[in-house]
Amino acid sequence: MNDTTTGLAGTTTFDLGGATVHRLGFGAMQLTGDGVWGEPDDPGEAKRVLRRAVDLGVDFIDTADSYGPEVSERLIGEALAPYPDGLVVATKAGLERSGPGRWEPNGRPDHLRTACDGSLRRLRLDRIPLYQLHRIDPEVPVEESVGTLVELRDEGKIERIGLSEVGVDELRTVQELCPVTSVQNRFSINDQQWSDVVDACAADGIGFIPWFPLGSGELGDLAEVLDRTAHAHGSDRYAVALAWLLRRSDNIVAIPGTSSVEHLESNVSAAHLVDEITDAEWSELDRHGDR
Repeated sequence: MNDTTTGLAGTTTFDLGGATVHRLGFGAMQLTGDGVWGEPDDPGEAKRVLRRAVDLGVDFIDTADSYGPEVSERLIGEALAPYPDGLVVATKAGLERSGPGRWEPNGRPDHLRTACDGSLRRLRLDRIPLYQLHRIDPEVPVEESVGTLVELRDEGKIERIGLSEVGVDELRTVQELCPVTSVQNRFSINDQQWSDVVDACAADGIGFIPWFPLGSGELGDLAEVLDRTAHAHGSDRYAVALAWLLRRSDNIVAIPGTSSVEHLESNVSAAHLVDEITDAEWSELDRHGDR
């Protein structure tokens, strides 16, 4: 395993709409109870994870008002505010929760405004650096939802606008309404459905933030290849999968999440694996990915 004392020093960065961040951030969804619902079993450990992430050089933290709901944002504010210079905190709105594992889109302008005010309060921010529409609500014209985000930006409550779970056509529609800083879609070596969105974002200088970076379902032969590569470099399959994402495209900012300091440190090591894994190993990973 790489020495975590080096953290993210010397690793690559990406310009998110004028904010330069390391391409390996932290996703704070897991800092909640089961089903992304309620308080974590150990709130103190959750805060230690957040502080350790910053110590290791993580300067991009992604959350949402729906994580908990409200729990993840509150823990971030309690653990890290006042924030160090250069730390970009991103959050999302547009999904409501009615119970564990349940998510319902709500892109109505009044909801997005109320959600933004709540996020500002919980995160202890005067302005949210990156505010993302968590889902496009099929019951609300996208012009109304995105128009509200533009108004919030013009009012100084948010700085940049991002999207989540969109295709290329939806991205182009929103780009006609405002500049888009980031797109956050599910993407991994085992789930490359949105490759066209990754490439479209890269062409336009938009950050792509993959979630669920190890995919789902059976890994098949890929599991053996991930483990063999990990063993060769003193790492684990999860870190290798993260390294693959960072190598896939220069605009990818990965946000692995965890509620464990030990797991966090393993994730951070992935940034250094990109230069250690050989071309032959990359080729084998590519052959077995997303079958």
